[in-house]
Amino acid sequence: MTRPCFTFFLFITILLQLNKFSISLLEQVPSPPLPILPLPTYSQLKWQQREIIMFLHFGVNTFSNSEWGTGHESPSIFNPIGLNTTQWAHVAEEAGISLMILTAKHHDGFCLWPSKYTKHSVISSTWQNGKGDVVQEFVNAATDKGIDVGIYLSPWDRHDSRYGHDLLYNEYYLAQLQELLKKYENVREIWFDGAKDPSAQNVSYYFTDWFGMVKELQSSINIFSDAGPDVRWVGDEDGAAGDTCWSTINRTSLSIGSPNITSYINTGDPRGTDWLPAECDVSIRPGWFWHKSESPKKLSELLDIYYKSVGRNCVLLLNVPPNTTGLISENDAHRLKEFRSAINTIFYQNIAESSYVKVSSQRGGKEGGFGPENMLDSDHLWSYWAPKEDNKENDHWIEIWGKDDGRLRFNVIRIQEAIGLGQRIQRYEIYVDGKGIIKGTTIGYKRLHRLDGDVVHAHFVRIKFIEAKGVPLISSIGLHFDPFWHSRFTPT
Repeated sequence: MTRPCFTFFLFITILLQLNKFSISLLEQVPSPPLPILPLPTYSQLKWQQREIIMFLHFGVNTFSNSEWGTGHESPSIFNPIGLNTTQWAHVAEEAGISLMILTAKHHDGFCLWPSKYTKHSVISSTWQNGKGDVVQEFVNAATDKGIDVGIYLSPWDRHDSRYGHDLLYNEYYLAQLQELLKKYENVREIWFDGAKDPSAQNVSYYFTDWFGMVKELQSSINIFSDAGPDVRWVGDEDGAAGDTCWSTINRTSLSIGSPNITSYINTGDPRGTDWLPAECDVSIRPGWFWHKSESPKKLSELLDIYYKSVGRNCVLLLNVPPNTTGLISENDAHRLKEFRSAINTIFYQNIAESSYVKVSSQRGGKEGGFGPENMLDSDHLWSYWAPKEDNKENDHWIEIWGKDDGRLRFNVIRIQEAIGLGQRIQRYEIYVDGKGIIKGTTIGYKRLHRLDGDVVHAHFVRIKFIEAKGVPLISSIGLHFDPFWHSRFTPT
């Protein structure tokens, strides 16, 4: 009778010892560091990873050769006889673009879909005898290519007589907003600006109501405006963010359409309580709508914009306007493809991957899972190097050394933070063979530095983090060679 009791006692003892051993093992695995608030949403993270998205300005202005229509244009002039939205999507696909935003209505008030709330639309146009729907064709073509869609619905309507009568006009605008988001599903970004009639600056737009309706109809959508709530304007139409660019800002300090906020939204705020990353909008041509007399920007100009937008923690919104035939012009399409090819060429090879990477320390030791190898894998969000927290604040660093005393050949330095745990770095310095060459501030999702001169030959590169909100978390680093970069330009 005693043997079963003894066996049971032995079994319990073994279980307890195993439990203690398991707890001991768990205690040896370091947990990730605490996040630094505020944090991005899932939709904001996905948006950030797009890097380049496309705007398409198209409407009666395309046919009147205008930038801002008067609202008195006859809808009959809108007749893109060769309209092919599949060609638009193909051009975007070849350029590696995953989101296209269409001007469903610009300031002139002409609607590219058959709105039941106005006759000033494709219903009254010559195109397809008034039975067409550009927005539907755009959505279908993009979706077939696996490209997400966005919509711009201008708050300023120069055609509708209700404009200037706050209640009536806001009801009209909200009705069109509902119409669009109920008819066209899976919209990933909706674009608002604060454009107003200069002679009617007392007109009120009920942005709070509009935004609330957007989220009710399509909750996963990102809302763009000067003040977000999901994506903010960068403050200019040159495609350039501030050299310091925080994804954080205080939304209570922002007023949509105010000219006094451009400096603030260009740089963001290190003490910001809201995660509101910046989008850099610029056109591939001098104008936003297609004009026969204009040509696309040079490749060197587009690359410069890329470094000053994507390379400064932003997303680049590049406008590519369809022409009067209803196609993206061949020279624009060629330049876009050339642009994507150049970016792929620059970043195809990461010289750091074939080098020695050393760090000041590692959270949890060599087996802790936060080592320098995480900065060289393909996960640029959730795999990262983390130093020990007990190091001095300004004693965190990364070094990249050429193997076998070999020299590193590069002219671009890339650094990326693990922004899923917040934006942290406030100040850093970069040294090449011991010589200080860069004094930087913010990094965020991606920071790119083009170095003066065609190419740098060096034994090692050191990135030293001087000031940060918590320990720096670096998800990716890279040394790259840009063959399109020449010393006649100013370093970025």
